[in-house]
Amino acid sequence: MRTKLSVVLSALIILGLLVTACAAPAATPAPAAEQPAAPPASAEEPAQSEQPAAPAAQGIMDTVKARGKVVCGVHTSLPGFGYLDSEGKNQGFDIDLCRAVAAAVFGDPNAAEFVPISAAERGPALQTREVDMVPRNMTQTSSREIQWGNFVHVMFYDGQGMMVRADSGFTTLEDMDGATVCVTTGTTTEQNLADAFRERGLTFNAVTFEDTSAVYSAYESGRCDAATSDKSQLAAVRSGFASPADHLIMEVTMSKEPLAPAVPAGDDQWADLVRTVMWVLINAEELGVTSQNVQEMKVSDNVVIKRMLGGEGSFGQEDLGLATDFAVNVLAAVGNYGEIYNRYMGPEGLSFTLDRGLNDLWTEGGLIYAPPLR
Repeated sequence: MRTKLSVVLSALIILGLLVTACAAPAATPAPAAEQPAAPPASAEEPAQSEQPAAPAAQGIMDTVKARGKVVCGVHTSLPGFGYLDSEGKNQGFDIDLCRAVAAAVFGDPNAAEFVPISAAERGPALQTREVDMVPRNMTQTSSREIQWGNFVHVMFYDGQGMMVRADSGFTTLEDMDGATVCVTTGTTTEQNLADAFRERGLTFNAVTFEDTSAVYSAYESGRCDAATSDKSQLAAVRSGFASPADHLIMEVTMSKEPLAPAVPAGDDQWADLVRTVMWVLINAEELGVTSQNVQEMKVSDNVVIKRMLGGEGSFGQEDLGLATDFAVNVLAAVGNYGEIYNRYMGPEGLSFTLDRGLNDLWTEGGLIYAPPLR
């Protein structure tokens, strides 16, 4: 009996030891050195780097240089600002602003392509980067700054006016209650017109056109009692009428219209480049540097002039990817701000004569003012 009991106890002890031995790996963790270590964060980086990296968005400056020209969205039928001359060549204040940028980048004002766009196409052309710059007679507003692109610097101060026939008897907006007005759609002009009449409790009938030239054709043919737009535009168009004296621009100013070139959003370097070129044009007039004397001015004793023309110090040219003396090319090509203005709208302008007024230098009582180049 004892022998049997001993055998049974021995069997139970052996079985218990076997069970304990089998369970040990699960119950007792192996020493840390024996555990398969989790790969450190850096160990995963090679696997990630094996994936092709997304290409960085190409900057506008790189695109422009690869293309070999600056593409600008412009007007082609507005005298003084953007129009085709008798030889079919683009001319005008806005055109020269584009040529100035081409001269800055390439040293050649002709390294520019001009794409005709309507008023309604200005925003989309910027949003899709169809163009590198829109200098086309465009008012800077808060919503356009947010939605369309980046406006660089106001280059023309204007206000909305009203053109009527001299024999209409209209002298104020109140006289025009119920009148028919031709206006370009997709513009601030259209909204300003509605606001001005609404504020005065007046009614009007709008005849809208997407093409600006169609507005004035309809007005001149008698389809509308009046045409409305920026006063500079009204003066430009009236100068081309068969009988300019038969039409007058009323004294009323319905809005502020600061006109400024714009570039696509999202590229600070390109915006800074175009902005700086505009500042060169304005500063040059203030400093007396012109297309005629720019070469001799390179050795001027005036340190501000020398810096602008690349003879001493810097004002950020290298950061913009421009030559130190790019301003010399710009001014030799198109002249300073005053030269551009007078070329088309001065006393002997190619298009018409329009007193500079607000568009005179700040030193002469106007609003044209640019930050210093330093």
